[in-house]
Amino acid sequence: MDTTTLGRTGMQVAPVSFGTAPLGQLFGPVPEERGAAVVAEAIDLGITFFDTSPYYGDAEERLGRALKGRRDRVLIGTKAGRNPGEVFDFSPTAIRRSVEESLRRLRTDHVDVLQLHDIEFVDLGPVLTDGYETLVALRDEGKCLAIGMTGYSLATARRVIAETDCDVFLNFGHGTLLDGSLSSLGDLARSNGVALVNAAAVALGLLTPAVRRYADEGHMAPTGVVQAALRMSEVCEEAGASISFLANQYAIQRGGAVTTVIGTTTSVHLREAVEAATTTIDEELLAAVLALRPDPAEAQWDIGLPENS
Repeated sequence: MDTTTLGRTGMQVAPVSFGTAPLGQLFGPVPEERGAAVVAEAIDLGITFFDTSPYYGDAEERLGRALKGRRDRVLIGTKAGRNPGEVFDFSPTAIRRSVEESLRRLRTDHVDVLQLHDIEFVDLGPVLTDGYETLVALRDEGKCLAIGMTGYSLATARRVIAETDCDVFLNFGHGTLLDGSLSSLGDLARSNGVALVNAAAVALGLLTPAVRRYADEGHMAPTGVVQAALRMSEVCEEAGASISFLANQYAIQRGGAVTTVIGTTTSVHLREAVEAATTTIDEELLAAVLALRPDPAEAQWDIGLPENS
């Protein structure tokens, strides 16, 4: 895969990045050797950026072990502020403690990107002042090379981009077949030198064959979004196409971000995501699927504090 520069950081990233939530066993047990093998395969396929967090189970420890002898070949991004047990703490003391623990688990003396994790769950005022200033200090101290924040809310993203001098903002769920509104941040991000990172290309399972189960059992997305995903899946089935593959194609090629984070510990899924980065999109199928996209105003997920949405 070709690489491109991550905003003003000078770092080179491939269009596909590796998300480690599955590696940290958030979605079920993963044998250590399988996780290490898929990390090695990702590097061999040209993936340069690995996104992790203390929130992702034992992902940092596993990633640190898997990258032994390969640290100089990759970029590592980790996060602070969101912790297991849904504990949010963006205070300077907590951020610093979290970073030191992450560096130990990752077996490195610095991370390439440090982000505050899912900030829309708390009052943004202290995050955009004390939290941001702590990131800057840690960058100055060499604990990280670039700084940023993450979250679902587009309104929160706009505040971060406009009110801080972050290098990166990671957003999930808005650069997908179901919701393409991540592109609305494009001009603001570019004018402020912020690199957008896209995540949740398959909308946390909705844009996969598992959508039928979610239609029956529920999903964190609104019912209308789930039903739209179900109809999209049916259109792809009728065309003999994979909804997951098309979802990855769209997110990676049209999502509006520098790179898209794909989380998997399965070699087949990893290779399909990399293939999706360069495979020409079936425009007729894409148009048919996008015609089923719900109204953006009705497609927003209920995540975080209402005042941050």
